[in-house]
Amino acid sequence: MGNLYFARHGQTVWNVENKICGATDIELTEKGHEQARELGIYIKEQRLEIDEILYSPLVRAAETARHISEITGIPARVEERLREQNFGKYESTPRDGEEFKAAKADFINHFDGGETMLHLCYRIYSLLDELKSRQKSYLLVAHNGIARAVQSFFYDMSNEEFASFGIDNCQILRYEL
Repeated sequence: MGNLYFARHGQTVWNVENKICGATDIELTEKGHEQARELGIYIKEQRLEIDEILYSPLVRAAETARHISEITGIPARVEERLREQNFGKYESTPRDGEEFKAAKADFINHFDGGETMLHLCYRIYSLLDELKSRQKSYLLVAHNGIARAVQSFFYDMSNEEFASFGIDNCQILRYEL
């Protein structure tokens, strides 16, 4: 049985501006690059046993994974299912907007052109089921919305807990596969 580690990408400009990034491909800030390098150093110093890094194809996660891989020597590859949820009309709007908060509580809301929470969880759960069947440990480098789905795979959560769950940039969580 292996471990699953999850890390959110480093800081982006839209994180600083409190905007919803979603599926929009936003670059890391210089601080985001530094956070990623620091996470790589932490993983190396803690001697976390990770066989492979899987990362979202969005540049903020890909760059974070690249820094970690370069520092640790852990092989990394893109995993399309780790792409952040598409929040449709809410992309680039304030993260704490009241309309978005209300919409996010409805798990079958497409956000006018986006992806429902249920569809997001389906693709993340299918990936996690695959990883559980292997005898390896992984680091997933992705996004806050993906962190929410991963957390709900391992722990029961109320709808409110699910909708409000989040982690900091380059924070790392550990789960047992």
